[in-house]
Amino acid sequence: MRNSRLLSVESWKRWIWSFVRLVLIVGLSFLILYPILQKISTAIKDKEDLYSPIVVWVPIHFTWDNFKQAIKIMDYWDTLVNTFALSASTTILTAATCALAGYGFARLKFKGSNLLFAGVVLTILVPPSTILIPLYLNLKDFTLMGLIPLLTGKSANLLNTYWPFILTALTANSLKAGLYIFIFRQFFRGIPKEVEEAAYIDGAGVGRTFSRIMLPNAIPAIITVLLFSFVWQWNDSFFTTTYLSSGKVMSVQLAALPYNLNSLISGGSSQADPFYLSMVQDTGILLAILPLIIIYFFVQRYFVEGIERTGIVG
Repeated sequence: MRNSRLLSVESWKRWIWSFVRLVLIVGLSFLILYPILQKISTAIKDKEDLYSPIVVWVPIHFTWDNFKQAIKIMDYWDTLVNTFALSASTTILTAATCALAGYGFARLKFKGSNLLFAGVVLTILVPPSTILIPLYLNLKDFTLMGLIPLLTGKSANLLNTYWPFILTALTANSLKAGLYIFIFRQFFRGIPKEVEEAAYIDGAGVGRTFSRIMLPNAIPAIITVLLFSFVWQWNDSFFTTTYLSSGKVMSVQLAALPYNLNSLISGGSSQADPFYLSMVQDTGILLAILPLIIIYFFVQRYFVEGIERTGIVG
């Protein structure tokens, strides 16, 4: 009798825990999917449905005009190619340099390494806005420690070019680089030292051991960093709109979309319907995140495996 009561209590506990998990999953899914579903509903509405009290999710007048307007004003296909090229190039460079830095912190102990790694952690914690002004001024009058004025007679202006992204990626200082270095360091520390020692006995140096032994074993960490870096660079509006105020990339085009649409409709006056401007901007946002959703469908398995094996959760 007592055993049956214990079993009943355990079954109730399991049922309650399953119910709590279901509520949490449904709640989190709603928080994630609600903005996307709302933008889809808005994108396919006609102007007439904006002020209709009976239209909430399903439009009465279905239309693709919002997509056509957003694609035209954003110069979407050229912008898509430029954004992909920028994100892919900075992602590859960032992954390479952060892997080198992470391996150095994990295996190559030197004087002050812990202090330097503390600085890396601080780059994760410190808001990027605190260093925006010195970064902007340095890139506007870039001297490369005085070498450029010595050779050309004046400093170089790197704004409105891709050079700020390339240089920061090459030096492991790009967007969220501190987090990527941390991920690689944690992963390399988890690889047994005997693997490296065997390579050293066979005559391999540090560089060869890193490229031939450590990197092939770090595929999960590499995939995780590649995906994080690509998505964050694609979605970044803080640095991108600062460095490329007139470039054809998604963040810049999205920021300028309401103004450009207003200029197209009303010739620059303030008479354009603000709700309609918001509707087309929501459509532009949907077009901007659509490639990422498509990419995620193909790489989600590798992404989950990478997250599990790098140990950045749990």
